[in-house]
Amino acid sequence: MTKLLTIAIPTYNRSELLDKQLNWLADAIQGYESECEILVSDNCSTDKTKEVVEKWQSKLSNITFNYNRNSQNIGVLRNIGYCLKTANTNFVWTIGDDDPIQTRAVAYVMDNIKKHDDLSLLFLNFSGRNKNTGEPVHPPTITGNRWFDADSEDCQGNSKAIFEHCFEKSIGAVIFLTATIYRTDLVKQAFDFWQEADENWIYLAYLAGYCAARGKIIVTKETYMECIVGVSYWQKEQKAALLMQYKHTPEVIVKLEETGYSKYFCRRMILRNFKEVNLKVFLGALRRWPLHTLEITLSFTTLIGISAWQFIQLNALKSDSVIGTTV
Repeated sequence: MTKLLTIAIPTYNRSELLDKQLNWLADAIQGYESECEILVSDNCSTDKTKEVVEKWQSKLSNITFNYNRNSQNIGVLRNIGYCLKTANTNFVWTIGDDDPIQTRAVAYVMDNIKKHDDLSLLFLNFSGRNKNTGEPVHPPTITGNRWFDADSEDCQGNSKAIFEHCFEKSIGAVIFLTATIYRTDLVKQAFDFWQEADENWIYLAYLAGYCAARGKIIVTKETYMECIVGVSYWQKEQKAALLMQYKHTPEVIVKLEETGYSKYFCRRMILRNFKEVNLKVFLGALRRWPLHTLEITLSFTTLIGISAWQFIQLNALKSDSVIGTTV
């Protein structure tokens, strides 16, 4: 009998944080031991990660607890991808080793997996907090300290439209690893369609969009965790920031169009991404890697030009359609 949920933790050299997260999970998973599996994917850590895992495997002997240790560091994106690709349960929830999650989150996820046969994607709402200042953080497009404002918990809405709303409001929310539970077979289909997905810094948005287009989505109103802002690798690494803004975000939008999202929505999002790119990121990268930066931005500006022309044409067709219905 296939179990319902894999809770996976990709980790690297953060054994103390992993120990704390497994302590949370040991409490939160009580009552669901026979329906869940735990997976820790160790990205070739040099600290006490293995010892921490062995301790918790012994304590949680009544739960299927798998441990993977990569023979070399394959990078954070591929390590996350390993967790998603190797899960064999109906759903997969990959969580960060440092994200504070409420104990009740596991019960909420399990209850809704059982309740909705056509569920394909679940977003758990979360609050944000700046690591350095301790102040609450939220997207400028959303009021209040929660990152999703779709409030779609009945599993009855237009899933593609709900995902589009979430994606447009905050890409950061859609790619927050710990907030997202995917239907496993759809995630694997998505990787088959785009086999290089886990080379893209925001590929989790693509996976979420793929799942949303093929089932029902839940977005919780209440928050179930906190996101500590300012600690992600891409937020510190200039080249990662350049790739995200000028290559990877447009690349994901194009893939969403290829997998069923409207040309109008996708072209509009590409143009919006153009408006929101950070010139400081470009100038900083240009000083360090001039040829690499120019190559990326040349492809980016070409895509922007094509998208602008197509968007004008699509708007013209919409206008003609409206006029035609009024005469």
